[in-house]
Amino acid sequence: MSVLVNKDSNIIVQGFTGSEGTFHASQMIEYGTNVVGGVTPGKGGQTHLDRPVFNTVAEAVEKVNADVSLIFVPPAFAADAIMESANAGIKVIIAITEGIPVADMVKAANYIKNKDCRLIGPNCPGVITPGEAKVGIMPGFVFKSGKVGIVSKSGTLTYEAADQVVKQGLGITTAIGIGGDPIIGTTTKDAVELLINDPDTEAVVMIGEIGGQLEADAANWYKNSGSKKPVVGFIAGETAPAGRTMGHAGAIVGGSEDTAAAKKEIMRACGIHVVDSPAEIGKKVAEVLG
Repeated sequence: MSVLVNKDSNIIVQGFTGSEGTFHASQMIEYGTNVVGGVTPGKGGQTHLDRPVFNTVAEAVEKVNADVSLIFVPPAFAADAIMESANAGIKVIIAITEGIPVADMVKAANYIKNKDCRLIGPNCPGVITPGEAKVGIMPGFVFKSGKVGIVSKSGTLTYEAADQVVKQGLGITTAIGIGGDPIIGTTTKDAVELLINDPDTEAVVMIGEIGGQLEADAANWYKNSGSKKPVVGFIAGETAPAGRTMGHAGAIVGGSEDTAAAKKEIMRACGIHVVDSPAEIGKKVAEVLG
């Protein structure tokens, strides 16, 4: 049992023949991920990385039963790529692209609402189920299989948390990088819920950052779920100045509830084990799993 992606996922890459798509698809293939092809309009019928190239996602779904798509399409066309995937029947869409215009994402988010699919990202590192499938840009060697799920807004902190968990002799079921943009497909709550409901996941690490309500929503959901699975939480951006966008487009402190301190307070009140430094994540996970 795994969340979102596994060894049986049929994965295609949109923007397959571009430099980013080529580099990361070859890393994924080397990892053992089941990449069945890719999509680059105008290059259909060619072969790339020993995999077929299609002109459309619909064609990839028909010919190679694609059910997961990874998007490395330039920002101006990425929202269209997301909608194309949803329309073609792809079940899990993972958008790595950074800098998609917010207006485009509003349109894409509305479009996929009524489709039977789940969007991860955009502006995210992807999803990895260690030993089975790496769908994104994360360094595969950091992740080892185990029983701890990770949900994170930050790519680098995902790798940091995974490294610490592994060094404690524990491993990862699935790590989900949800992305740092103002409009994303899968929220912190959605991802935490997937992992809490996964029988193989025994604890969850939830890494958030200043700005927005995502972590508070996830914390409240967790409290109301009555789940006994421990959640370890960390919020990045404690020292960030109010009113300034920091790194991620979604990381901007608006009101008093957006600050790291306020989020940590809410999380603690909901029964989450909050650490004040990312260096403490691994130790805390080992402690709560006893």
